[in-house]
Amino acid sequence: MRLLIVEDEPRLLKTLEKAFREQGYAVDAAADGEEGWYKASNIDYDAIILDVMLPAMDGWQILSKLRAIKSTPVLMLTARDTSPDRVKGLDGGADDYLVKPFDLPELFARVRSIIRRNAGQAMPVLHIDEICIDTRAREVTFSGSPVALTSREYSILEYLALHRGKLVTRTEIHDHLFDENEDTLSNLIDVHIFSIRKKLRSDLITTRRGQGYIIEL
Repeated sequence: MRLLIVEDEPRLLKTLEKAFREQGYAVDAAADGEEGWYKASNIDYDAIILDVMLPAMDGWQILSKLRAIKSTPVLMLTARDTSPDRVKGLDGGADDYLVKPFDLPELFARVRSIIRRNAGQAMPVLHIDEICIDTRAREVTFSGSPVALTSREYSILEYLALHRGKLVTRTEIHDHLFDENEDTLSNLIDVHIFSIRKKLRSDLITTRRGQGYIIEL
């Protein structure tokens, strides 16, 4: 999954980037409102973590403009813990609201939740026949036995599972799993798909030549 973090406090931004990358996310960052708005409006993210108080353009303005064109899940971060602020954020189109300071595990859980809800999946564990994908622990089991996937293999499987029954193009996979600093080889996605099939089921992911991939089970 690919995230955008918009935060003007350098130390916090660096901490969040590192923490989410360690969780297996592709992460883009912006240190002010104008850069945040540019990236949010031009790139399709799985979720956006958006600070309220930003230079150049504040979080409320970004959220308002974004909701006119996209439904990307947005979690607002703010140091202001008042009911009117929370109401303003949620009524303005935010999917969640978290007050600083916060615990990283709670932030991770809230981001996972808004991504799942946006994909129409309420539960944290996804089931595909005998395959179970635990989005909280980023673990996969097959008939109850753990399956060792690389971080990138897991990310591809989770993305396809969240969009089960929908054709996902190679470009979409690339855009949602690789951040702006990565340059992947053209056949790398095929290599990961082949490995996932080998470790789980050969018929788990269907390739539609020239179109993309789909989980039809």
